[in-house]
Amino acid sequence: MASVTKTRQLLLGNEAIAWGAVDAGVRVVTGYPGTPSTEALEYLAKIAPEVVEVQWATNEKVAIDEALGAALAGARSLVTMKHVGLNVAMDGWMTSPLVGVNAGLVVLVADDPGMHSSQNEQDSRYLGRFAGVPIFEPSDSQECYLFVRSAFEASEEWDSPVMIRTTTRISHSSSAVTLGPAESPPVKGFQRNPGKYVMLPINARAGRLRHLDRLPTMARWVESHPFNREEMRSTHLGVIASGTAYQYVRDVIPEASVLKLGITNPLPENMIRNFAGKVDRLLVVEELEPYLEESVKSLGITVEGKAFFPRAGELSSESVRKGLQKAGALPDSPQEVEDSWPATVPRPPLLCPGCPHVTPFLVLREIGAYVNGDIGCYTLGASEPLLAMDTCLAMGSSIGMAVGMAKAGVRDKPIVATIGDSTFLHGGIPGLIDAIWNNADITVIILDNGTTAMTGGQPHPGTAHNVRAAQVPRIDIVELCRAVGVEPVVVDPYDVGATHRTILAATRQRGVSVVITNRPCVQAPEKLLGRTYQVESQRCDGCQLCMNIGCPALGWDLASDDLRRAWIDPDQCTGCTVCAQLCPQSAIVPISQS
Repeated sequence: MASVTKTRQLLLGNEAIAWGAVDAGVRVVTGYPGTPSTEALEYLAKIAPEVVEVQWATNEKVAIDEALGAALAGARSLVTMKHVGLNVAMDGWMTSPLVGVNAGLVVLVADDPGMHSSQNEQDSRYLGRFAGVPIFEPSDSQECYLFVRSAFEASEEWDSPVMIRTTTRISHSSSAVTLGPAESPPVKGFQRNPGKYVMLPINARAGRLRHLDRLPTMARWVESHPFNREEMRSTHLGVIASGTAYQYVRDVIPEASVLKLGITNPLPENMIRNFAGKVDRLLVVEELEPYLEESVKSLGITVEGKAFFPRAGELSSESVRKGLQKAGALPDSPQEVEDSWPATVPRPPLLCPGCPHVTPFLVLREIGAYVNGDIGCYTLGASEPLLAMDTCLAMGSSIGMAVGMAKAGVRDKPIVATIGDSTFLHGGIPGLIDAIWNNADITVIILDNGTTAMTGGQPHPGTAHNVRAAQVPRIDIVELCRAVGVEPVVVDPYDVGATHRTILAATRQRGVSVVITNRPCVQAPEKLLGRTYQVESQRCDGCQLCMNIGCPALGWDLASDDLRRAWIDPDQCTGCTVCAQLCPQSAIVPISQS
């Protein structure tokens, strides 16, 4: 284990979850990187003793399958993913409560209200309730630590996976955590029980009945659980809240009574009824969907919530204050807090200086292809000034959507799917196989930069190392494509001419063609930087062609004349040479080394 002082620390919620798992005696940890959950597994890999197996999985379905297998073998296991990752894992997730566990299985699902780095902002509490598993919702880092430890115990008590549901603000906020003594439960080993573990229909029916039988007992258990508590103050207003919403309520209206729910499935119905009977008016404050509000209303209790608080986006102290003012629970402020905030200039996200994904998108825009994109940093190819992406749905969807376009009879422009190397291995392979099997006229461009770049550069099966930097076998994407029946063409995206010729030739083929652009991410730890470039102002005629790249290192020379000549920030330039290759005046040249 890394040398870390284990008394009281300032930890991110994700880091506290990692410590909670380690101190609970976790033995197998797996997951797929996705903001805002990523740091939990990464940090755990740093602090966990060598007896703990920590690894990134190919995707979330594989991760939950691995963790359940480990739990059935008697080892406490943790799975980490973001909310949309749970969609990928749904098949195993929905059946796992019927199978049960031998040792504790905890699934961390981090929701992303406000879609800071996601394509939707679904509320995973519904999927936890759908599966019928306990849902723990911490509201600070100390609770993240304690709830994970308790979740392992609950998983074993109820023979079921347990969900730890966090949100962006809990995952990425720091607060003090007091760490407790570590447990070291033995690995129980696997005991054959095919009647329980083999989900043939006859066994699944029995598992379903076992699962339904324990739900009423679980509901009684939650009534007295210390993670659910009343905080009685004024009886004029009572608020039900969980997770980060609890913190905003305590901040904005400290005089209100609060029913703080740390476990949101099953709900403590009697506790809710008792609390409602003690206050004159009852509100629910929660992020995203009216999950708690609808549940309280189903008990026949008069309660208000989403009429005053937004259903979309993150809550904040200010949005909660506005909601309470709208509800008449707080007096209106004489002046809104935002009025005193300085105006900020919008800063749309851009691809990094020297990003190898730029050239393929420039080519695709030039040839007018219909581009079906995927999830990754290359999704920014849809933004100004590249404007070279037409669709983007979910992880691994680009190839299937391109096949659908082709089968719909689109013939006026080439149909292309762009997908990153990690995303291709996560969910793109079945789409490629389908495209070949069904003889679709599409081009697949695999943007291989050797890492899972969007979430911070995590390894994947196409790299030669794992989360602990150990050397491991590498999946060869070129050979994989050949194995499923297509011969890919590999090109260096820094070679503008070769990339243009390769993509143009591929899009003119009938059937499936695959182009792999191969160049390491510019943010990789081992940076491959070229010579820094500059603009010779006497040659620049202000044609602005270089600006079409959207490179953050390129700007305007404010000291030049009305031609608005280009300028390169030497501190950002990576020496990729793409702008120099595009410049018709040969005005972009390397800075002299003398």
